Amino acid sequence: MIINKLSTITHYYPLFIKDTLFSGQSFRWDKISGFDGFYISFIRNMPVVISSINDGSISIYSSDDEIGETPLTDVLRTYLTLDIDNRNLFGEGFIKQYPEVAQLLKEYSGLKLLRQEPFETTITFMCAQGIGMTLIRRQIALLCEKFGSPCTIEFRGQKHRLYRFPDAECLAEAPLPLLQACTNNNYRRAVNIRRVAGAAASGLLDFGELGSGELPLDRLREQLCDFDGIGPKIADCIALFGLGRFDAFPIDTHVRQYLAGWFGIRRASDALTEKNYLRLQEEIRTILKPELAGYAGHLLFHCWRRKVRHLRTA
Repeated sequence: MIINKLSTITHYYPLFIKDTLFSGQSFRWDKISGFDGFYISFIRNMPVVISSINDGSISIYSSDDEIGETPLTDVLRTYLTLDIDNRNLFGEGFIKQYPEVAQLLKEYSGLKLLRQEPFETTITFMCAQGIGMTLIRRQIALLCEKFGSPCTIEFRGQKHRLYRFPDAECLAEAPLPLLQACTNNNYRRAVNIRRVAGAAASGLLDFGELGSGELPLDRLREQLCDFDGIGPKIADCIALFGLGRFDAFPIDTHVRQYLAGWFGIRRASDALTEKNYLRLQEEIRTILKPELAGYAGHLLFHCWRRKVRHLRTA
């Protein structure tokens, strides 16, 4: 497959490609060796290369200029949430009350939240529990190599071997020893992933219904948590990154740290029981805009990791 069709998207809001793709929300984008600032992955199973041209536009390289019957540029605009102006994430009240945090956030004003495929997001974050970003990338890459369909592409004279994300039917029938190798050797996690994949394949786990926007967030979380291996934090990650629910606010160790360090939320240091998890969400929604709390929270998460903890990106 030759990647030689070029499209361009003009954007009116800041867009920082590298921060967006390597901020811990997606683990399937890779840098292309020898081409600084070019990144490759799949969008709806189509291999796509993207790169910033300048502060106001990005280039998209693909084998086709449509996905299905939708122009690729429209698909990427949605994927990169170019309909959201990040300048509206933090109100004037926030900026006045937390000027030091607001100043740090300026460096990441162009970090966009990605609208990703819900099944892939679900399996990714089930695999990702309790491990660092570098290991998550390795585990997801291994999962795709073992169970995804291969694809060889040629971009500017270089050939690359890629693997699509496996579908639900494939993972539902995956041999447990092979699947376990993709879950940091966690047998129970492999069992849970196979069961969730089976539920998605059968329609018992209906992402179309969950992503309709009609369910209240607490009910959506409850339905996801009915499946073993999905707790409140993973459910919120699925809602935020896979179902477009920007009000979902996942809480992990780094989030707890910035809730305490930046906002003085004392209960952030308490044990993260389900009750405390929900209370922390209630408190942060009094500081952030409730309808965009998760979107804003991801910028805070990335900023905390980079500026305070000095951690590498994924």
